[in-house]
Amino acid sequence: MKIISLILISSALFFWQHHSPDAKLSNSFTLDSLGACQGISNQQGKYFLYGDREVGVMREYKLGTNTLIDQHKEYQFTENGINIIKHPTGIAYHKGLPTFIGNSVRLNEAGTAWKALIYSINWEGFLKTHTLDGNLINTIHDDACIQGVRPEYVQYKGKWYVATADYGNKANEVRLYDPAVLQTASKTSDKGVLFKKFKCGPWVQNLLWVNTKGILILIQNQVEGRKWRLTYLDLNQSIENGEEKIIKVIDLDKQDELEGFTITDNQLQGIAVSSSKKDNISFLNLSWK
Repeated sequence: MKIISLILISSALFFWQHHSPDAKLSNSFTLDSLGACQGISNQQGKYFLYGDREVGVMREYKLGTNTLIDQHKEYQFTENGINIIKHPTGIAYHKGLPTFIGNSVRLNEAGTAWKALIYSINWEGFLKTHTLDGNLINTIHDDACIQGVRPEYVQYKGKWYVATADYGNKANEVRLYDPAVLQTASKTSDKGVLFKKFKCGPWVQNLLWVNTKGILILIQNQVEGRKWRLTYLDLNQSIENGEEKIIKVIDLDKQDELEGFTITDNQLQGIAVSSSKKDNISFLNLSWK
């Protein structure tokens, strides 16, 4: 029996050593006009980078050879000239479903009090007018959160949900909201909004769902506000167990504040963004062994 157990353990170790994802830094460069970049969204080969400049702003790029090419299209999260989404923290976009954008509002200088807001917007209209004028559908107070909001669509048992996570270092959770109910809710504690939740690690800046792999990536800092970390989770097992089921943790040799991450259409290349003024964009080589 001992021999069989050793064989099973060795087989499991071999599997995880040779069948786990990996990410390595390739090159870094600077993109301006984004303020402190807060995230990146890949939508069918269009790369939208968003940040908090003098107003919340988003710019469009296309993929080049280890670079991003500016399409000279800028969008501002303003309505009637008023800055609405000053600190955008995630874009939940899926064709045919409502689009949601997160906004984390600091309420005190110490950063111990926050208000998290989720905005339902007319995405196609926003891309046409370049502002929220006539495109802001609803504002939802994310009062179910612990600290901050970062919406991302995920799929669980054939249905799409809006996932979000906390940033702080205490009682962090990933929560799944029903998008149809969320779109018309006044707050996320309203009946029927929250579907499931599970515990996760600290300093989550953003989320990325890899649908072909069934993997949810927590885009994190190793410590508050600096040092890069990507944590790959088995979403199904995390939901069923009520706590994160980690496939792999990848710590990267960058010292600034990782804010967002996406994967290009070939799935072997990733793009990470930070809030730094220089070298705020980095390409990563990915593997899915």
